[in-house]
Amino acid sequence: MADPPRPDALRLTAAEINAFLAGTFSDSQGDTTGSVVELEPGRARLIRRADAVSVRPGGAIWGPSLMSLADVAVYALVLAHIGIVPMAVTTSLTMHFLRPAKPGDLIADALLLRLGKRIATAEVRLWTEGPDRIAAHATVAYAIPQDGGSQIAI
Repeated sequence: MADPPRPDALRLTAAEINAFLAGTFSDSQGDTTGSVVELEPGRARLIRRADAVSVRPGGAIWGPSLMSLADVAVYALVLAHIGIVPMAVTTSLTMHFLRPAKPGDLIADALLLRLGKRIATAEVRLWTEGPDRIAAHATVAYAIPQDGGSQIAI
């Protein structure tokens, strides 16, 4: 039996997570998942390149793009700690929109708050103008499946 996941130890690299995300979500149009650009125990940073589809009337990045990147950031962070377990799923996502996210590359910083056997919880800060001008803050929880058959060896 494998050792239980630990918040202070990674099982995957950023490159492995990016490859999994690209292969899993390859049917989507455009860069909807973003990519992991920094990864360390308990923290991940993702970037989603700006595209015209993400900007709503009024010139701000629309909420679904922010929520999507927050969700993917926590998925990537959780997988980095537990391995490739595709059926780890979102159980809750609470988003607070703090200011309009101006068009530009969208950054998500995810911080692991708790990594349990069944649930992982993280917070995410999102911005385009800099970490001192947070556009949105999310708290996201993921359910971790308990059956070993859901894990993929890489």
